[in-house]
Amino acid sequence: MRIATGLATGSEPAPALAARAVELAMQRAGIQVASSVLLILTSEFARDPQPALKAAAKTANCTQVVGCSAMGLYTEEDWVLDAPAVAAMVFPDPVVFESPSATDARQLLLTLAAPNALNTTWMTAPGIRFGGVSGDAIGQGPFSVWQFGKGSALGHCEAALRGVRGAVAASHGLRVLNLPRAVTAVNGLDLAMLDDKQALISLNKARAGYDALPMHYVMAIFADSAEAISEGNYQVAALISGNDEDNSVTLAKPLTRGQYLSWAIRDADTALADLQQTASNLEARLGAKPEFGLFFSCLGRGPYFYGGLDRDLVSLKQRFPGMPIIGFYGNGEIAPASNEQGVGCDLLEYSAVLGLFSRS
Repeated sequence: MRIATGLATGSEPAPALAARAVELAMQRAGIQVASSVLLILTSEFARDPQPALKAAAKTANCTQVVGCSAMGLYTEEDWVLDAPAVAAMVFPDPVVFESPSATDARQLLLTLAAPNALNTTWMTAPGIRFGGVSGDAIGQGPFSVWQFGKGSALGHCEAALRGVRGAVAASHGLRVLNLPRAVTAVNGLDLAMLDDKQALISLNKARAGYDALPMHYVMAIFADSAEAISEGNYQVAALISGNDEDNSVTLAKPLTRGQYLSWAIRDADTALADLQQTASNLEARLGAKPEFGLFFSCLGRGPYFYGGLDRDLVSLKQRFPGMPIIGFYGNGEIAPASNEQGVGCDLLEYSAVLGLFSRS
């Protein structure tokens, strides 16, 4: 018995696609009863996923079906965008999804959420969260997240995988343009001064030679110390605007005085190399050959970023031949915290989150 995936595509979002994806996974796993199923549906199912969930549960002979809808999805077999599709990963006993512990701060929690369900109430509770932000074409389907085979009214779900050990990390794939600078003045989301110099002037100086790049290719990376940025332990914020009237820069996340910031650009070759290094580091941390992978990528990083080919997925398949992989292209990525305290989780953009797992 093994952990395995199945992928099914069609012209209509029919429940039969869910049944077919689970059936393929069950055949590859060599099982007739699954303990749990991770089920991902494309956004065509988002309005009414329940028939597909029932079909998947019936085929797997289990009710523990966890998952979400997304604009695109993939397994180690292939990726799918702009067509109805279902990806499934089935788990045999004793590996099973279970409710998270209320007190275990070191427990890895697969976390899936609709954009309108993101809040600090549950995202800061004990646990190490990883996963992605789901959604339909407008980013928030009414039943975009499910657990125990039913849509979640909360808009998010969390599940711990019992019977496995894992290692998880984010891959940003950013080319850093300058040394970290101290944040010396902020006003809400407006970054005013870096090292007592106007932020927009700092940005324009750093991106000299990259002026033709669209603004969404430029990012701010920040941390509580310059050393943390140099070591890759930083948070990422997208740029909203550069403000000529006061030479400030509006970011998607708030900063505080005393933090450090560098400017960076999204770069395909850097992203691929960073993911490869992340995969190697995770395998070393795991201390065993991984049996399966969970991979959550930004919609803006997959084939759209790599010129029609998901080079991230190709790289993982080459690095781990035959290893089952499942995931989706999301509206955001959830990763273990990159702060120096290692507390909480980060909500990322234009990034990828990789988890490697082996049975205990």
